[in-house]
Amino acid sequence: MTMRHILTLNAGSSSIKFALFEDAAGPVEILRGQVEGLGTATPHLEARSSSRILADERLDPERATDHEAALTVVIDVLQRAAGRATVDAIGHRIVHGGLAFTRPIVVADEDLTRLEALNPLAPLHQPHNLSGVRAAHRAFPGALQVACFDTAFHRSHPWVNDTYALPRELYEQGVRRYGFHGLSYEYVISRLQEIAPQAEKGRVVVMHLGNGASMCAIRDGRSIGSSMGFTALDGLPMGTRCGQLDPGVVLYLLQEKRMTAAAVTDLLYNHSGLKGLSGLSQDMRELEAADTPEARQAVDYFVDRIRRELGAMAAVLSGVDAIVFCGGIGEHAWRVRERVCRDFEWLGIALDARRNRASETVISSEGSDISVFVINTNEELMIARHTAQLLAAGGKT
Repeated sequence: MTMRHILTLNAGSSSIKFALFEDAAGPVEILRGQVEGLGTATPHLEARSSSRILADERLDPERATDHEAALTVVIDVLQRAAGRATVDAIGHRIVHGGLAFTRPIVVADEDLTRLEALNPLAPLHQPHNLSGVRAAHRAFPGALQVACFDTAFHRSHPWVNDTYALPRELYEQGVRRYGFHGLSYEYVISRLQEIAPQAEKGRVVVMHLGNGASMCAIRDGRSIGSSMGFTALDGLPMGTRCGQLDPGVVLYLLQEKRMTAAAVTDLLYNHSGLKGLSGLSQDMRELEAADTPEARQAVDYFVDRIRRELGAMAAVLSGVDAIVFCGGIGEHAWRVRERVCRDFEWLGIALDARRNRASETVISSEGSDISVFVINTNEELMIARHTAQLLAAGGKT
């Protein structure tokens, strides 16, 4: 029997992350990598398997001008590493699925048109996600193209956690809290089911902390509430995004500062968050190393908003049984984890300092009422699993 292969693509504004899986009893990763700096003078390729580095090189800018060009680079890597292996299906991360797309689908042309209408709700991601789908269709015309949505995991929200206090007709038209990072949360819950099934069945707060950051309240494996809302701007401060903001600030910038809508969009998405507060960087590692007053204040604000949201999530869930840190900051920044959990003994959280500094899977102390975990998220594997299911079903959704 010929082994089937699944390629996953996560297309960003200037990058494509990719992974190749063998589809046996379940998807098994063969390699992963990314092409960064698309359209710049310094594009870079890196790829690795479990045993070796396959590529780590600067590319000729002519080879990585856009997503379609970057896919030719990806194909070269696949051919060198996997020989004559054919790609039978490609799974794509699509950030916003709106009301209509509540589970993974095989992408048709009409779906792309409907998804394009959501571009204004995720301008940093959605246009590039869809560009990746089109480029992959041209590069692999015979492969099944599958879209997996970050918003789908959150469609189980109760109405009170799904709506805004706006006229009812706006809710019916789709102005509501969608939540994001759903593929990450879905994977984390599947891992928690393996390593701590009792915790997974209870009340869990998952913190996806990275350049994009959000938190999710989960009960019995289902999303009950999310810090993100209608767009990927809401909730926690992020690398370059503002997080929670009084809407009156936007009105003030438009009316009093005479900023255009495009300028406000650029400000809130690209020049705010950790980068805006610190005046230095969006990278937590750089902020901790810099130790300037502005860098310290940026981290202070980041931690404070997480702590406020944790209290809110505990209220939404009527208590907490487990907490999970994931994402680049959540998985590696032990000081942030320590500060987030500090003085939460009243809720039942007690960290083990040694475990936390070592980033072990369980970082809570033996006597902690709430189990605290660090789980390396794997959105690519979650996408591959969904894609494998549709491939096995012959492309029927």
